[in-house]
Amino acid sequence: MDTTLRDGEQTPGVSLTAEKKLWIAKALDKLGVDVIEAGSAVTSEGERAAIKGVAHEGLRAEICSYARALKGDIDYCLECDVNSVHLVVPVSDLHIEKKLRKDRETVLCMAVDTTSYAIDHGLIVELSAEDASRADADFLREFYRQGVAAGAQRLCYCDTVGVLVPERAAAQFTEIAHIAPMSVHCHDDFGLATANSVAALKAGATQVHVTVNGLGERAGNASLEELVMTLESLYGYKTRLNTTELYLVSRLVSRLTGVPVAQNKPIVGENAFTHESGIHTHGLLADTRTYEPITPEMVGRERRIVLGKHAGSASVHLALKELGLDANDEQLGDILKRIKELGDKGKRVTDADLQAIADAVLEINREARIKLQELTVVSGNVVTPTSSIKLSVDNQEVVEAGTGLGPVDAAINALRKAIGKLADITLEEYHVDAITGGTDALVEVWVKLSRDGHVITARGARADIIMASVEAVVEGVNRLLTLE
Repeated sequence: MDTTLRDGEQTPGVSLTAEKKLWIAKALDKLGVDVIEAGSAVTSEGERAAIKGVAHEGLRAEICSYARALKGDIDYCLECDVNSVHLVVPVSDLHIEKKLRKDRETVLCMAVDTTSYAIDHGLIVELSAEDASRADADFLREFYRQGVAAGAQRLCYCDTVGVLVPERAAAQFTEIAHIAPMSVHCHDDFGLATANSVAALKAGATQVHVTVNGLGERAGNASLEELVMTLESLYGYKTRLNTTELYLVSRLVSRLTGVPVAQNKPIVGENAFTHESGIHTHGLLADTRTYEPITPEMVGRERRIVLGKHAGSASVHLALKELGLDANDEQLGDILKRIKELGDKGKRVTDADLQAIADAVLEINREARIKLQELTVVSGNVVTPTSSIKLSVDNQEVVEAGTGLGPVDAAINALRKAIGKLADITLEEYHVDAITGGTDALVEVWVKLSRDGHVITARGARADIIMASVEAVVEGVNRLLTLE
């Protein structure tokens, strides 16, 4: 099976610079995908520069551009020095009549002529039948036969609006997969893209189109990480991809596109390997297979135990152990009671909360190594957001300044500079929630910080979002430093 990684920039609101496209392409090549569809050359001059940059990077993967059945599109692809074109031609009567305002015969001629033109100019052609899942079966077969006769090396079946079901996907690919090497391209409008892709592969498809995090038009395309781990773990099929890179690639794409990954998304979502329930944690301590179908290490992740009102003594014991703390049964019960009280109030119990509760119950006195003394932020429509900060770091006064895209960013940048010599801290996640309504709302800022392989969560709550943010980061850094 070959894997075509589609450009996810068709996701509404996403636009990638040439530099970002190159970063993603290099990560995908390291992952081991076979074909990278780097974009659509006809889109713009900037898009062509980006695709050409990927094509010239010397990656192992075949670099492809999307194209319509127009010779002008092929010329733009040739300018980008790509290896192949994903030549997409509408085949359903709905698309032919309503979108193109043409007839079937004209569309066939366009497909054949453009395929021949691309082949004559040295390009690999993957001839793609757009809206194949709603096309006439006889016309679809004729379209494919004429495409192969014109020189197309690969064919593609597009479920453009996600209306396939696995049974029909299997039946259709059983009928057409023999014509030539066949790709499957599924959309996720009904949440069936991964299931339909698997059914098509089982029925004879040799290549599958996917996107990182399932990005794409509307509800997106088949998800790379879901499909790969389904094949690897449930069907025992080795994809040749380096699965330990899946999470890192997912995080990179999410950061560069600005599209967050849902917490409950399979494989790469925050909760995929996170456990709170005491019953689940007790089972995991006995054997991780009790509540995990695959190990987090398989996809480059780590298991996390979080605490809340569903926690049990096993969860708390394990969490304390990770912090290097030990408690007797009575102390453990007291800590668990306080955690549940926080959870009952609707609070997310952070690692910093656990440390604070444990310190109180175990009577551990810790003096914060970092204390905020002064914070000033200047921001406006005609000034660069700038912040100055004064900290007490190990009883030594430290003053720093920083700029940012906004006042919060400026304040956090100043803070990071001030503590840079003490600790190199990475801000992994940042969330803001309004606890009360109105412009004077109390806000809660939740952060996830990492340092030297340790990850910790902390919170700050103020009416001032800037102060809440700095408070959360200072609290988290102090707690990270205690792990030494």
